[in-house]
Amino acid sequence: MFANEVNKMKDTAPHCASFSAHEEIIEKVTDELPDEELLYDLAELFKVFGDSTRIKILYLLFESEMCVCDIAQLLGISVSGVSHQLRVLKQAQLVRFRREGKTVYYSLADEHVRSILAQGMEHVCE
Repeated sequence: MFANEVNKMKDTAPHCASFSAHEEIIEKVTDELPDEELLYDLAELFKVFGDSTRIKILYLLFESEMCVCDIAQLLGISVSGVSHQLRVLKQAQLVRFRREGKTVYYSLADEHVRSILAQGMEHVCE
């Protein structure tokens, strides 16, 4: 049954009537294609955005700098759960932190992160 559905999808997907590569386009795109390692890093960055808890944390930080306890209370999850997600976000360079006494405050790393979130929301709301 599954193979049948895949074959139906192949039949309805738009494709070229005959195979003939457009060499000038291929050459141009090949010249502009970033290095494989850079593309891997970009894919890893987008994986971080694939978790709804991390997205919620980013949106909270979009609004205000916050400590782990505030984030945990707002999301209704444990402090350790928030800390784990913040560690992932920090490793991806999406958040930064500062210490004030014994309290650690988190915020978005820079305007790029703010822009990614805003453009992503704009895209899904269209």
